[in-house]
Amino acid sequence: MTTTVTTTGTTTGAGTTTGTSVATTATTTTVAAAGTMTTEPTPPPPSRAGLSVRTRITAAVALLVTVALAGAGLIVYWVEGRALDESLQGEVEQELDEFVALQRTGDFTTVRDLLEGFLTRNVPADGELLVGWVGDGTLVQYPKDDLVDSPSFQEAVSSLVVDGGTTYLDTDRGEVRITAQPVAQGSQRGALLVVTYLSEDRSELGQTMRTYTLVALLSAVLVTATAAWVSGRLLRPLRTLHQAADTITATDLSRRLPERGNDDITALTRTVNGMLDRLEHAFAGQRQFLDDAGHELRTPLTVLRGHLELLDTGNPQEVAETRALLLDEVDRMARLVGDLIVLAKSDRPDFLEPGATDPSALLAAVLTKASALGERHWVLEASPTLPAELVLDGQRVTQALLALADNAVKHTSPGGRIAIGATVVDSTLHCWVQDDGAGIAPGDEARIFGRFGRAVVHAGDEGFGLGLSIVAAIAQAHGGTAYVDRSAPGPGARLAVDVPAVLPVVLPPPAPTPPPADAGDPGDPEQTQVLTWPTS
Repeated sequence: MTTTVTTTGTTTGAGTTTGTSVATTATTTTVAAAGTMTTEPTPPPPSRAGLSVRTRITAAVALLVTVALAGAGLIVYWVEGRALDESLQGEVEQELDEFVALQRTGDFTTVRDLLEGFLTRNVPADGELLVGWVGDGTLVQYPKDDLVDSPSFQEAVSSLVVDGGTTYLDTDRGEVRITAQPVAQGSQRGALLVVTYLSEDRSELGQTMRTYTLVALLSAVLVTATAAWVSGRLLRPLRTLHQAADTITATDLSRRLPERGNDDITALTRTVNGMLDRLEHAFAGQRQFLDDAGHELRTPLTVLRGHLELLDTGNPQEVAETRALLLDEVDRMARLVGDLIVLAKSDRPDFLEPGATDPSALLAAVLTKASALGERHWVLEASPTLPAELVLDGQRVTQALLALADNAVKHTSPGGRIAIGATVVDSTLHCWVQDDGAGIAPGDEARIFGRFGRAVVHAGDEGFGLGLSIVAAIAQAHGGTAYVDRSAPGPGARLAVDVPAVLPVVLPPPAPTPPPADAGDPGDPEQTQVLTWPTS
């Protein structure tokens, strides 16, 4: 066995190393042994009782429209009611202003003449009654109305003719408003009464609100029907999506949901189809993995069973030979189970234990361990620009490089050259194992890194095709890749592992703590504090 350590100066860029962060995403993979298990089909969960989305959308729209129209109706009623009151108040004030202006002309000598002259000159509006009240209680009215003769009217206006003001009176013709404007000429006193029937104007407002209510109800029904139709059209792709998803089962993931249009539902459909693609690929890989594992385990189990059935326990020599053979088969199964466990753990978050690692020392240790794998000419190709420390799982990287070295030993002859090296290229730690064997066919590059994937099987090779898949799993756990490097010159194959070159974070030393203000004079023996430092 010949071991040669060489140092190459292959660098890229200015020879500096930059760090990048590594993020690993872990999922849990369960590996089951080969076997057949029959389970009862799980019944589908009961359908959730409740209103459909379309019904809820329609009900929400109907509620919002009803509340909005009702609120608008109340506002209209309040605004129109105030406008009606202001209009009536303006008409009454106009009558009173005209009466005061007529009084100021001085053309009338008595209160009765003044009231009669005003009534003959002014025509009351619809629903309005002008009444003249003279001090002795006699009334002058226009137009003629039986209301003024009722005792309730006279009782209501008895105080207004003296002090003035406004009052309201309920009659068989509805509510009336009475406004009084007192007047005096000498010793004569009287008042002008403006009586307004409110029922007519308020009935018009009520008719307007009834018309508004009818139009609002029709509008609410129309909007609700439109909302139900539009929501049905918008949710139709979801119903189609639901119906298509019901046809997809655990045993048939090949079906896909139809994609129509270019809206949010289509985006959701594309996302679901992409998820189905990933699930189908994962289930297919898992089934293939279980099939391959069962096939590999079936052979040693058959060997064990056959030899145990034919064993002659009375022949010590046969017992010893059978024992050695069975132990060898048990060791093969133990290696297979161990490899399967490593692959199963590769997706777990605790698969890696990264820490600060010296890459140069790691390569030297790998070379020392690999030299025991076979009589080969081992060469160490370490770049001088390798940093002093990188953050990675040194044990896993060592396991990957040793697996590559073991693969190189299987494909080279005794005395063949195998080189182990590493360098940093663009924030990536590039490790490789290169041999001078027959090389790898172009069609086998991707397959050899798959589980149970093998290219050329040499005589005496008792592997299972899991070594390079473990290398790929370790690289992926670090956020890198494992591949066949075709850029290397010379014969043979060069298998490489690229992982991010993450530099450790160096924290600054803590600032020294200043002594307390009352520590006293260091020279004072009674207050001097003696600190004993541990020896290094």
